[in-house]
Amino acid sequence: MERTILHCDLNGFYASVELRDKPELRDKPVAVCGDPESRHGIILAKNEAAKKFQVKTAETIWQARRKCPDLILLPAHHDQYRLWSKRVNAIYERYTDLVEPFGIDESWLDITGSMHLFGGDGRAIADQIRGTVKEETGLTISVGVSFNKVFAKLGSDMKKPDATTVLTRADVPEKVWPLPVTDLLFVGRASARVLHQYGVHTIGDLAAFGRERLEQLLGKQGGQLYEYAAGLEHSPVTRAGETPPPKSVGNGITFRRNLVGWKDIHTGVALLSDSVAARLRKHAMKCTTVQVTIRDPNFKDICRQTRLEAPSYTAQDIGRAALELIRSSWSGSAPIRALTITGQNLIPEEEAGEQLDLFAANATPRRERREQLERTMDGIRTKFGKAAIRSAVTMGEDIDHPAGHAGSIPPPGGSGRD
Repeated sequence: MERTILHCDLNGFYASVELRDKPELRDKPVAVCGDPESRHGIILAKNEAAKKFQVKTAETIWQARRKCPDLILLPAHHDQYRLWSKRVNAIYERYTDLVEPFGIDESWLDITGSMHLFGGDGRAIADQIRGTVKEETGLTISVGVSFNKVFAKLGSDMKKPDATTVLTRADVPEKVWPLPVTDLLFVGRASARVLHQYGVHTIGDLAAFGRERLEQLLGKQGGQLYEYAAGLEHSPVTRAGETPPPKSVGNGITFRRNLVGWKDIHTGVALLSDSVAARLRKHAMKCTTVQVTIRDPNFKDICRQTRLEAPSYTAQDIGRAALELIRSSWSGSAPIRALTITGQNLIPEEEAGEQLDLFAANATPRRERREQLERTMDGIRTKFGKAAIRSAVTMGEDIDHPAGHAGSIPPPGGSGRD
């Protein structure tokens, strides 16, 4: 039986939430940014009027204002975005219990088993959901309807705002394959550069290139991208609330060469702390304990852990704790083959606020600014790829994977926003 998968994408989500109670601004160019007072602040989201001036997410405020001098800037309110995200997902769950969020403003719905309850037509159900969301929240969504998750997401990106796009199997050669390869989920800039060298410029080129050659070129990732382009992706939509929160979040690297000296160690810690913190924020969890495992060239491991002053999901806090652990238990001149950093004893971020007041009330504003900065980095990476922004200490490093090696990629909606 052919599946019917919807991908629902909230249009200009941050800006739309901010404009719900500011109707006088809806027809004016508006952008949400991290710090409206800073010349170096970054655009997080923009409304349709701002898009007409080519204002782009992740560009600086001064760049945006050069394009649109009358641009109205609004501060971000992440607590409100999480609240409205939950409300919209609750509407989706009226149509199916198979609802899988993909970031704060996107969700997949598998309506295969329930669509007969709502008329039996995927496009009509998508239009009904769009109307319900608009009527009950004042927000708009674009919906892609297809037979798998990858093409459903592709469909939702093809026409915005407030639109439904259907991609059937028969539509793939004419509507999907001519699209740029970068339109395909998980084809980042690094992979696209490699593919372009081999004449792969469109999704159709990718499908025609073949699984075997793609796996030789990109490893496991190549096989997955082939399935995505050829329409063979079939991962399930996770049941709403089915995935339990993680008990710990960690990342480890066996380095290309041994780390020797505190500069190397600091770079390694920065790479790992950034990854661990981003994954914690994705799960909306904060860690209260940081653990470090060090492996020397003889495969001997030592493990140390420490409790944080306050629950955190920032790379700064996690990295500082990890470095303190390493300095207290390791000689900077001793080589390190592999390093693992793990955030443990996790608590939901909404519960962490209460503990934060007890541990470090005076540091709360500073910590909140840091959290906002790193969440902004998450948004940039989601839109432009993981390499779009990184810590200065890791620039030009030669200790991680070889340049251009993308590693494996998760299935759509696996461990894994405008």
